[in-house]
Amino acid sequence: MQTIKVHLVKPRRQKTVIYEGVILVQEPGYLLVHARWERGPMDLGYVVFAPGDHFFEHYYTKRWYNIFEVRSAAGDLKGWYCNITRPAIFGDEVVTSEDLELDLFVAPDRRHPLRLDLEEFEALALDVTESEAYEAALHALHELEEMARTGVSPFDKD
Repeated sequence: MQTIKVHLVKPRRQKTVIYEGVILVQEPGYLLVHARWERGPMDLGYVVFAPGDHFFEHYYTKRWYNIFEVRSAAGDLKGWYCNITRPAIFGDEVVTSEDLELDLFVAPDRRHPLRLDLEEFEALALDVTESEAYEAALHALHELEEMARTGVSPFDKD
C-alpha cells in the first residue's frame, strides 16, 4: 500500500500538522486515506480521540471540505469530524488541506450535527476579503449537514 504525507495547514495559527497515512482509494479528484491517532488522548467534549483510533479521511479536489470517519482501535464508530477547507491539493506523495476553521461533528446516530468554531471562522473575515470563499465554506457546511441527515456516503456506515 502506498503511504502519503498529510499536511493540514492552519494559516490562522501559522501551523501545519503533518502525519503519514496509507492511501486506500485514489480516483480523479478523490483520496481516501487511513491514518492512526498516535498522540495522547484528546477530549473534545463531544468525542475523545484516543491512541490507536482509526481515521478514514476523505479528501476532494473540488469540494470545500474533508470528512474524517473516526473509529476506535476496536473498530467502533465514534463519528465523523468534518473540516471546512479549501479544496485539497494532491501531490505525488502529499495531500494538502487548508483549514478554514469551521468544523462539523456528526455523532454515529447522525441526529444532531454539531457546528464548531463559528467564531474562529468569522474572525477570518472571508466575507470581506474573499467573499467567494466565504460563500463556498457556508455552502459546504450546509451540504455536509444534509449529507449526514440523509445518510449519504460516507455517513451511511454504522
